[in-house]
Amino acid sequence: MPAQARTFSQSNATMDSRDIVYVNGSFLPRADARVSVEDRGFVFGDGVYEVVRAINGRLFAARFHNTRLERSLKGIRIDLVGDDSPERFVEIGKQLLRENKLLEGEATLYIQITRGATTRAHYFPPPEITPTVYISVARFTPYAALAEGGAAAISHPDLRWGRCDLKTLNLLPNVLASQTAKERGAFEAMLIRDGVVTEGAKTNFFGVVNGILRTHPRDNHILPGITRSVLEDLARSLSIELDETPISINEIPKVTELFLTGTTTDVMPIVKLDDKPVGSGRPGEITRRLQRVLAENLASAGD
Repeated sequence: MPAQARTFSQSNATMDSRDIVYVNGSFLPRADARVSVEDRGFVFGDGVYEVVRAINGRLFAARFHNTRLERSLKGIRIDLVGDDSPERFVEIGKQLLRENKLLEGEATLYIQITRGATTRAHYFPPPEITPTVYISVARFTPYAALAEGGAAAISHPDLRWGRCDLKTLNLLPNVLASQTAKERGAFEAMLIRDGVVTEGAKTNFFGVVNGILRTHPRDNHILPGITRSVLEDLARSLSIELDETPISINEIPKVTELFLTGTTTDVMPIVKLDDKPVGSGRPGEITRRLQRVLAENLASAGD
């Protein structure tokens, strides 16, 4: 890592500390940050990313995010150089939280790595082209009101590529599904592929069918969410039966509870789907139990 990345506080003492980001070894104001128009992230969406929750300056489940980032990098064959690593990026993120005065309340840490900047060509660039690294932090406000009363969702065709298990920058199908949800007054789009629920445009979905908690299994059709993984462990600790069998479209009318999970959504009850009530039209008992236990874990969050 370049020396200036380790001596930020000394060499940038007069820099505005409220909006600082990290790009390729340098800390600088967001307004001054630059990435080449030849960057493969811009030209091809050739890169990966992670979003980590920060609570009072402490990162939640950072090591799980690191593991997933490593998997995504390996999956699209981006090799980091020097002492760059997911662990190092998290340390940079902690420094950004301090410099941006985000040690109280909620925030998010964003990490993005692309294959680098070079002349446009579909095949990989030569080895001397190094990855582009961009890291930033931002204030975050939880969806408290929606989490209490419940949100609406729509069903939408899952038109994404075949490796949804890698957290890449190729998010156009997700963007279009999210926009459709917004236009219909919904919080999220529940994606349907081959007649079953996969996940949301930016979340994982769970439903209760015949008293059993169901969700799509871990395969290439879903992104293994960090909050999803935490919740699975919490469900088992509460003796809530969890079945990783996807919910079919024919079973949707039988769903008595529906909720989604995500880094910035926690456990979000879905009380209306395609303008029809889910179950009683109110957050259900299993949803509430999982909300409470996840909130307890977040309150004691640490990395």
